[in-house]
Amino acid sequence: MEKTLHIINKMHKQGLFKKYAIGGGIATLFYIEPFATFDLDILIILKKESESLISLSPLYQWLKRRGYKSIKEQIVIEGIPVQFIPAYNELVKEAVLHSIKKKYKTESTFVLRPEYLLAIMVQTNRPKDRDRMLKLIEETEISNTLLEKILNKYNLKNNYMKFKEKFYGS
Repeated sequence: MEKTLHIINKMHKQGLFKKYAIGGGIATLFYIEPFATFDLDILIILKKESESLISLSPLYQWLKRRGYKSIKEQIVIEGIPVQFIPAYNELVKEAVLHSIKKKYKTESTFVLRPEYLLAIMVQTNRPKDRDRMLKLIEETEISNTLLEKILNKYNLKNNYMKFKEKFYGS
């Protein structure tokens, strides 16, 4: 993954997107015990946000010129399937903008904060998200102040409380 992150950082430095952060299962692995996950989700904020139609063609063309091949919605970079996901709502955009700089071996990268990961998982509410939420809550130091601020801002507090009641009885 180190070589993959090197290429993604190179894309960022060359201006193919304004900001990025690792999201999804891989982001969760920066905070909790490992589990199986398939691909590397890179949440991105594109430079041109005013367009109604989002095109990832410049990213894919840049990678294709360097010999990387796409398979369905992923592109394999240094052996790792990567999915570039434009920030698809305000919560995700804010999460990317407030990501944390982390190190993976020798490569610096940006990773969503655990509070934003939780909020996004509350919003999507898939079974795998609920499993990861339990692990994040149990294995990570969460800023309850920040989490509550995010949940309130995006009207997710009731959903989070229902989740906690179901799994923790509180």
